Amino acid sequence: MQPGDYSAWNLGGQLPQGQYPNSPSGYLPGSGYPNAPPCGYPGQFPGQTQPGYQPHSGFAGQPQSWCQPQPGYAGQPQPGYQPQPVFAGQSQPWCQPQPGYTGQPVCYNPTLRPYPNFNPDQDCEKLRKAMKGVGTDEKAIIDVLAHRTADQRVQIVKKFKTAYGKDLIHELKSELTGHFEDVIVAMCYSLEEFDARELRRAMEGAGTDEQTLIEILCSRNNAQIRKIKEVYHTIFKGRDLEKDLMNETHGHFKRILISLVQANRDENPNVDMNAVNADVRALYEAGEKQLGTDESTFNRILVSKSEAHVRAVINAYASVSKKDFEDALKSEMSGDLLKAFLSITRSIRNKPAYFAKQLKEAMEGAGTSDRQLIRIVVTRAEVDMADIKREFLQAYGKSLEAWISDDTKGDYKRMLLALIA
Repeated sequence: MQPGDYSAWNLGGQLPQGQYPNSPSGYLPGSGYPNAPPCGYPGQFPGQTQPGYQPHSGFAGQPQSWCQPQPGYAGQPQPGYQPQPVFAGQSQPWCQPQPGYTGQPVCYNPTLRPYPNFNPDQDCEKLRKAMKGVGTDEKAIIDVLAHRTADQRVQIVKKFKTAYGKDLIHELKSELTGHFEDVIVAMCYSLEEFDARELRRAMEGAGTDEQTLIEILCSRNNAQIRKIKEVYHTIFKGRDLEKDLMNETHGHFKRILISLVQANRDENPNVDMNAVNADVRALYEAGEKQLGTDESTFNRILVSKSEAHVRAVINAYASVSKKDFEDALKSEMSGDLLKAFLSITRSIRNKPAYFAKQLKEAMEGAGTSDRQLIRIVVTRAEVDMADIKREFLQAYGKSLEAWISDDTKGDYKRMLLALIA
């Protein structure tokens, strides 16, 4: 275990299977997915930051009240310091080392934390009463499920079947309708199973939902993708995610997705600036400098190199080009391939800002992409939703709550607002 690896879900497969703490049935903690943005100790950056590094937007160089250094912590770990592990189920600040800044802890802010004094038996009884008799008490369902993490909700589903001999998901489907039903059902799965089901939905039937494939696979880390592949194989009776992707996509877009599902991105937190400069030059020569584009070079660097390395490459690209790296991508590619490379770039650059943009795109214009809205709210609520809300307000001048209130209604709206409160 490397210093600062605070949860099994963040170990990138270093723990043997079946040894994930606080996790039912050998699954990784439902409150995982800790791809955290930098929000740790504003103004206290390592002595040797990468060229072009800018502090996370919205900070004035002073520590925020929600993210204070540990007692005795002066901004850098003391010699011999060993951070205490933080596992799902502990309601305390969630911290992990930010790739590229060795030893510098970073905190991130969920809106949903483990419910204190969690009692699945009592929750099951409340849900049973909410669905008993004529009519359904939707408020009671929201009161329970909106305030339990994915790990806790999975325990409720299992306990319900033991206590009453009924499948809770089936019961909820029979009682609810519309998008409220969709969000409630989504919340009954572990985060990795929900991702697996979304990927399968994106590929089954006529046509392919490339946006879902891009959003999930371009924003998850190695450990998450490995677990998604395992769950996908299990719940879909031996289907192989990689083979399904190969059958449903084509060209360079297929290649980037196949590369991503290998879940083999380098995880070295250190940055070699000589290697960074070499990759900056390689990307420039593979794109802007020549007629045509060598997509394989972009694939190799953006998918296989560490996030710390890619972040440094993005920042250093201005040293060889008059274009921002994203603008360079836009001038060289198009379609789903461009969307995938932009998603990787934006997710690595600032994950909360990336999801804030995805949420806005899901709600702007005529109609609402409810599947995307549900997916992001459900999977990010217990990870970094407070940070996403801050980025959303800063970028678009209107709160995420206000956007959701304008675009949704009824119990569906109430559930989404409860998850991001």
